[in-house]
Amino acid sequence: MAIQVQGNTGVVAEVDGTNYRAVRATLRPIDHGSFGSYRLSQLSGTMAAGLAANSEIFQFRWSDATRLCVVTSVVFDGLSGSATAFTAGFGKIDMVTARSWTADGSGGTAATVTGNNQKLRSNMGTTLLGAARIASTAALTAGTKTLDAHPLGQYSMAIGTGTSIQWVPQFDLFHIDPGGESPLVLAQNEGFVVRATVPATGTWQFGVTVCWTELTSY
Repeated sequence: MAIQVQGNTGVVAEVDGTNYRAVRATLRPIDHGSFGSYRLSQLSGTMAAGLAANSEIFQFRWSDATRLCVVTSVVFDGLSGSATAFTAGFGKIDMVTARSWTADGSGGTAATVTGNNQKLRSNMGTTLLGAARIASTAALTAGTKTLDAHPLGQYSMAIGTGTSIQWVPQFDLFHIDPGGESPLVLAQNEGFVVRATVPATGTWQFGVTVCWTELTSY
């Protein structure tokens, strides 16, 4: 006996093909309701030599008390050395979740998140993001927060003594694919940081891109 599946408008679900007759489906973005979906990409300044291990170079903090920030992608947009060479050695980039984040860090360049900035459609609501900032020439100060014991994602690399070289290509620190994987869901005073460990003496530049959706529940 055939069974019909109807949507909330009464339209009957259709199938494809004559062999398997699979139900037709279309993948769509997360339904943001009256809020919105956003994408932010920031570029650092030229980082000075002598960065301490695990220095925070990007911060993303959610501070809204009643809504959620659903992070679906965090991309590290490469690390390029300048005319000042590194000492050859090991390097690492990682992304760590932060909890109990009650005071922003400082330094670097804060993102402008007012008005239409970062919306993926102009009729979406203005983002409720508390703060995002990227290092300019030195590490960011930590603010008041607690980092998880282990990263959500990381990238390790060997860095040589060449100059004006891209040492790290663009890569995903965090990314979910449709079909059941959980995004990073941030409640009030939660967020994440990107940290860097690089060899001595070199100067360098990098970027970070984040995609997220804001919701009342998830």
